[in-house]
Amino acid sequence: MKLETIAIHAGNKIETGSRAVIQPITLSTTYERGADGDYPGGFIYTRADNPNRKSLENVLAQLERGADACAFSSGNAAGNAVFQSLKAGSHIIAPEDMYHGLKNQLKEIYAQTLEIDFVDCTDTEKIRSAIKSNTRLIWIETPSNPLLKITDIAEVVTLAKKNNIIVACDNTFASPVFQNPLVLGCDIVMHSSTKYIGGHSDVCGGALICKELNPFWEKVRNVQTLGGAIPSPFDCFLTVRGIKTLPYRMRGHEENAMKIALFLEDHPAVEKVYYPGLISHPQHKIAKNQMNGFGGIISFLVNGTDQAALKVVNKVKLFTQATSLGGVESLIEHRASIEGPETKTPQNLIRASIGLENSDDLIADLNQALQ
Repeated sequence: MKLETIAIHAGNKIETGSRAVIQPITLSTTYERGADGDYPGGFIYTRADNPNRKSLENVLAQLERGADACAFSSGNAAGNAVFQSLKAGSHIIAPEDMYHGLKNQLKEIYAQTLEIDFVDCTDTEKIRSAIKSNTRLIWIETPSNPLLKITDIAEVVTLAKKNNIIVACDNTFASPVFQNPLVLGCDIVMHSSTKYIGGHSDVCGGALICKELNPFWEKVRNVQTLGGAIPSPFDCFLTVRGIKTLPYRMRGHEENAMKIALFLEDHPAVEKVYYPGLISHPQHKIAKNQMNGFGGIISFLVNGTDQAALKVVNKVKLFTQATSLGGVESLIEHRASIEGPETKTPQNLIRASIGLENSDDLIADLNQALQ
């Protein structure tokens, strides 16, 4: 099946009793046992599995061309399951520029049990130099948050395979529509499904998808089951509902983002634009080679200091000043202030999640805010 068909059908199961076309929400926390003590319906307890979660995991695995998927209550819970599955003392290589929530998780929760090095993952030689005898995981994020850096996935995979290292890729910014890291050789793909996969800023979730079933994936699944950071049946229902329009939404996000990136690149009040679809982006050729589209996130530097950036985000009218991304509505924020005092994000950087409004209206809004 093609992507659009998978998105609509792979996460839906027609109910056998009523024949409801849309799969109902199964709220039961427990399931009846048969006379022999077994579970004829295939479900035991909702923390272990649930009909709605099974449907969500099925469509996620198919979208990413993977063997299996685990759904979680948040993107951080998904990343956490990978880190928890490593043996104590393992070494992780992660990007300097990555989502601050997961970066802080590594620094604050795992610093005493795992070794972690943050490197510039746009330079494969720096990754090579960081490899140690106990390196077990290379975590990449491409495009990265918030500087939209591009990592050459195929190069990293080649390096990792020579050293028997797992490669996990945060694919949140690209979505399965524009990038399939498993096809490029990664072992695990991670998503904050709160973002583009859910797509409507109304459900929090995360996901992991594996390339193949193996002992490490069994550990990840065990963390999901025993750790219990699972999405509710209603969360799964909403996420599956959002996925049905994912391929078409992503094309709209990208079309608007490209127009706005070109507008910002020529604006006198803008110092620099970060968007992998621009020819001026330093890794544009790599992005073009490994992606089917460039996504809907733009970061840009305004002329001046953090105060100049704050004035812009406070002056917009159609954009909503809020964190997060990937919804149908356009969001904008001064990124450094959300990341905290230790951030390396430029103080004059603004990150914008470009929604599905009319691009002319969004450009007019940014233009008046930048005056």
